[in-house]
Amino acid sequence: MNLTATSFQTISTNAAYLLTDSRQISFPKQSIFFAIKGERHDGHQFLSALYASGVREFVVEEASFTEKLRSETADWEDAKIWIVPSSIKALQALVAEKRRHFNLPVVGIAGSNGKTIVKEWLVQLAAAQVTVVASPKSYNSQIGVPLSVWNIANEHTLGIFEAGISKSHEMEYLQPVMQPTIGVFTNIGPAHDDGFKSRKQKITEKLRLFTKVRKLIYRKDYTEIDEEINLILRPVNTFLKTLSWGKAASGADVTVLFQNEKSKASLTLSGKLGDHKFETGFTDEASLENLTHCIVFLLDFGFSATTIQEGIRLLKPVSMRLELKEGINHNYIIDDAYNNDINGMSMALNFLSQQEQRQKKTLILSDLLQTGQTPVELYTMVSKLLDEKMITHLIGIGPEISSQAALFDVERTDFFPDTPAFLRDFPFGSLSDSLILIKGARPFSFEKIVQRLQQKAHGTVLEINLDALSNNLNFYKSKVGPQTRIMAMVKAFAYGSGSGEVASLLQFHRVNYLGVAYADEGVALRQSGITLPIMVMNATAQAFDLLLQYELEPEIYSRRIFTDWISFVNKNRITAEIPKIHLKLDTGMHRLGFIKDDLEWLIDTLKANPGIQVASIFSHLVGADEGVHNAFSKQQYALFLEGAERIEEALGYETIKHILNSAGIVRFPEYKLDMVRLGIGLYGVEATGQEQQALQSVGTLKTVISQIKYLSAGETVGYSRRGHLDHDAAIATLAIGYADGYDRGLGNGVGKIWVNGTLCPTIGNICMDMTMIDVTGANANEGDEVIIFGKEMPIIELAKQINTIPYEILTGIGDRVKRVFFKE
Repeated sequence: MNLTATSFQTISTNAAYLLTDSRQISFPKQSIFFAIKGERHDGHQFLSALYASGVREFVVEEASFTEKLRSETADWEDAKIWIVPSSIKALQALVAEKRRHFNLPVVGIAGSNGKTIVKEWLVQLAAAQVTVVASPKSYNSQIGVPLSVWNIANEHTLGIFEAGISKSHEMEYLQPVMQPTIGVFTNIGPAHDDGFKSRKQKITEKLRLFTKVRKLIYRKDYTEIDEEINLILRPVNTFLKTLSWGKAASGADVTVLFQNEKSKASLTLSGKLGDHKFETGFTDEASLENLTHCIVFLLDFGFSATTIQEGIRLLKPVSMRLELKEGINHNYIIDDAYNNDINGMSMALNFLSQQEQRQKKTLILSDLLQTGQTPVELYTMVSKLLDEKMITHLIGIGPEISSQAALFDVERTDFFPDTPAFLRDFPFGSLSDSLILIKGARPFSFEKIVQRLQQKAHGTVLEINLDALSNNLNFYKSKVGPQTRIMAMVKAFAYGSGSGEVASLLQFHRVNYLGVAYADEGVALRQSGITLPIMVMNATAQAFDLLLQYELEPEIYSRRIFTDWISFVNKNRITAEIPKIHLKLDTGMHRLGFIKDDLEWLIDTLKANPGIQVASIFSHLVGADEGVHNAFSKQQYALFLEGAERIEEALGYETIKHILNSAGIVRFPEYKLDMVRLGIGLYGVEATGQEQQALQSVGTLKTVISQIKYLSAGETVGYSRRGHLDHDAAIATLAIGYADGYDRGLGNGVGKIWVNGTLCPTIGNICMDMTMIDVTGANANEGDEVIIFGKEMPIIELAKQINTIPYEILTGIGDRVKRVFFKE
């Protein structure tokens, strides 16, 4: 073993990967592990396990490298161990040395809020013309920054990194690591105020990142930032040039005007960078501010206004960390309980406003702690925010917010001194049919409120990762490009995931159409506040009144259904605006649709009824997911184009044309036409199997162990004594059965369930409400959570176990299984 002690935190390594989390190991022989001792973890505990995994280079802290550890590692003759005073400082020093070898423009982003969004959007906007290296996600900490900067390579022409601090002197360690040449100061707010003596001190500490930048971009409307830049930063950085932007009265280098319309906003810039106007679908103030930082940087960097506008149209939303749950009394709960600064609350309220499931909006809010403001200043600001977000009911918990009750002009208010008083005295029956945002400081134990309000169900839960769904949507968007529309299929309860919640997210992401199977599914979406166009694939004459009432567009697939629709239209034309229709052509599926012999009749009928508007013409590929059917798919496409062209010629106008499903998008992108229909791929299953790695698992089905019993060899388990034990065994009973969607075919060892890292087979028949598994070889306890499917047990593998497809499993999950929705 090569043991080296250094007091200067300097180490030398040829490792390609820096490892600080023992669970994230990928390339052990090319990694160097930094053992970090923190308040809640100690990386030194995992040295032996990492060595066994193949890691051969370690950085350890002198104070934690005990005699026991020295003894355990004494025989590691092929290992290199660096002993340093601080592993974090050693990590920073190593990366700082690497950074000095690269001469490229590096953008350093600091501020209280918006750092990650500005960084992500800059990456998205700049990536078309430069090769960018950037912080992954929100890697902006003392560890995250060096891990990000380490990724700089010769091919990169621009670096974009964010830096966050929570107390004094942290930024002075990050500046040498990042060595930014250009700075962006997003804003200043109350986050981490308690780590600093004053707001001005916090600004000064953040400005340490920019002590050697040549240019700093900031919003001059923030007068405290402007003052500290001139008083503190300029004397230290004598080469500094600033590029400020702000409203007309600010005297900034660039004047910016925000103007909101119904579904878009414009940003008008004038001054030092010329006169420009940009449009965006993001309309909230925070997004417009973040976008302006990006625009100012890009214009100054040399990007044309046209290129920037094209990029803005393609901008993807940045994920937020929130949790949406079903609640009692038809409520929905947004659980953001431990993020209670003003800016965080504003973000959560914005998320609340995006939800369409309920009209009434309730906020349960604790005292906001450590903001540095007086109670009157603070809660006056909160009151204005609640008014702006149209909160209809405020429940304030805590002595401070209660003392400021008179400041709130809300339709209904209730105040309680503490959480126990609220749980004891509040009439919960009066809280119904509402969206409830729960935000509380940690000392208030708001998890008790979440437990009280969330819908009671048995231990089986389907967790829906909305960020994964967004990722999958963006993957397919990238496949078809910005000019091709997307119809997202949310039929069958959004493939079991929850149609209203998924549809709200899709509406937020501005998909063009939603597709459902039956009219009542579309009605439910409309009643949940969804305004997107909705195509109903199997509309019956009995449901035409609903189509009209809820503005749903029917699929017309046969002579009979079209004749019925024409009669309905003629009856209602004077009194109502008739929905457009979608014509389905049968090119080979032979399920629903007009065949080639129907076209003459269809065209004559359309000509005879010019008042009927056709929104789209479409068909469905039979075997898009299998190469063996490529020739037939090509034949279907040609047949579809022939029929669609004839129909459009008769109509005298172009329609939306679409033939691709999820599998078709991957295998036949040249057939994308005007729109594609995204179904199972949205939910994390790539039907062709070619690009499954690009998708993220959306659903995780979990349950709990109700009981464990120990049985002897020779005994039997379950109905009809089907489960025979050939060994002494520990048998766990799970709170899931075929009534929840766990198929009976998975019984008797066919199914495998993930229990604390071990796949355990089922034993005996699957019961209606329970399943038994053999946990003899697992670390299992009663009450433990187990995974039916998810990342640990992919749903594709589960489907293979019973020779079915993921669709059937997803859509078979019972209504009594609680759905919980997450956004990171």
